[in-house]
Amino acid sequence: MLLKLLRIAGRGSPGRLGTKLAAMTRDEWIASFAQEAGVERPSVAEVRELLELAGVAAHASERTAAPLACWIAARSDLSLPELRAAAERIAGTTA
Repeated sequence: MLLKLLRIAGRGSPGRLGTKLAAMTRDEWIASFAQEAGVERPSVAEVRELLELAGVAAHASERTAAPLACWIAARSDLSLPELRAAAERIAGTTA
């Protein structure tokens, strides 16, 4: 019902609530967040690896495992491909 009201009011779409979210892309948001956090934003390859890692975690368990897996990855000394392989082993898929 809320989404329907927001669409009628012209304030959002099914995937995005509010006009501010619609004005910023994922990459723009990540660049801004990285700057605020004082770290370098991820490269295109790192984004791909992180999304693949998050996908394995989300599909092998509860969806909330995805951001937590990425947090663990950030604290680990393993490379992103190594971390994805570990996640795939846990999920029971081939690494």
